[in-house]
Amino acid sequence: MTELRQKMIKEMTIRGFSVKTQEAYISAVAGLAGYYKQSPEKINKNMVQDYLLYLMKEKELAWNSCNVVVSGLRFFYTHTIGKKWVSLSIPPRKRTRRLPEVLSKEELERLFGALSNQKHRALLMTAYSAGLRVSEVIGLNVTDIDSKRMMIRVQQGKGRKDRYTILSERLLKELRIYWKMYSPTVWLFSGQDQSRPLTSRSALAIYNNAKEKAGITKGNGIHTLRHYAEYQIMPSCVEVFS
Repeated sequence: MTELRQKMIKEMTIRGFSVKTQEAYISAVAGLAGYYKQSPEKINKNMVQDYLLYLMKEKELAWNSCNVVVSGLRFFYTHTIGKKWVSLSIPPRKRTRRLPEVLSKEELERLFGALSNQKHRALLMTAYSAGLRVSEVIGLNVTDIDSKRMMIRVQQGKGRKDRYTILSERLLKELRIYWKMYSPTVWLFSGQDQSRPLTSRSALAIYNNAKEKAGITKGNGIHTLRHYAEYQIMPSCVEVFS
């Protein structure tokens, strides 16, 4: 790892940037350096703007992605090496918002019916019923399930905020079956190493395998399940799984 990269990571860590944001910003700087085949320290403002024009015009990079690159480069030049000239003269544009793909009730029933592994079933049902992001569902501790108040505590969700979401009777039943079979200790859904949570990659693989078995083609990630709660496509978790 180069000294510049180490310094950039340090600056981002101090500011509390998430791992995904750090990776995106580092990738932005690496892309610029690779394009010119030289250290980003030697690249001037005009070169940066030409690179961004290349991404927009030739690579046809989406505006959302361009904004991430601009933010990453601005952070690097402003905070990592202290160059104040990087306004980049590119006004931010509104992010495009598209409605997510959602599964039908029949597709949802097929998806969960394709899950014979109780751990996998409990994982995806939790994401669906509680409306959780993949990072939130794999980050659940056993103690986050509050059966007395019928609530689930989500620690450090989006925006690094804690929140509570509803624990349905149907999900609680599934989690109790899962508990008896697997006896989780710290993490509700651990990986092969019980001291570590399941990875997002493993969770996505579980979802994709279930989708394939169910013959479902739409929905690119576990967030597809979350959108049911967000858009209130289904009135009740109990209705789907009864």
